[in-house]
Amino acid sequence: MSVHTDNIFKPIQDLRFEQTISHQCGVTMNDSVEARAIAELMATKPGITVTYLPAMIRIDGQGKIEFKMGEISEALGREMTPHLFEISTSTHYGRMVMIDDETVALFGNMDDAMAYE
Repeated sequence: MSVHTDNIFKPIQDLRFEQTISHQCGVTMNDSVEARAIAELMATKPGITVTYLPAMIRIDGQGKIEFKMGEISEALGREMTPHLFEISTSTHYGRMVMIDDETVALFGNMDDAMAYE
């Protein structure tokens, strides 16, 4: 199975493009205290891949990733809200849904995200 990060740091002639749906989702964050705390926490979760790049951190997963603000707040040592979390992310792929005041979820399958619309 192809992983979204397989193409990082490859020469352009070695990149491959596929016309398939990967059901992957993730965020890219500027390297910061907040991003490192989130990345270290998320790296402990099954199915999550954390990639440290110069000045950026990527957090990738398959299907669904849940970012729980209480867990992040505890790891960070101060409050993290869904709104502060969104500010901390440079970009994301997949459908981002704020489930409640505690959880931000990313969905790789758009149909799964529709349950929250």
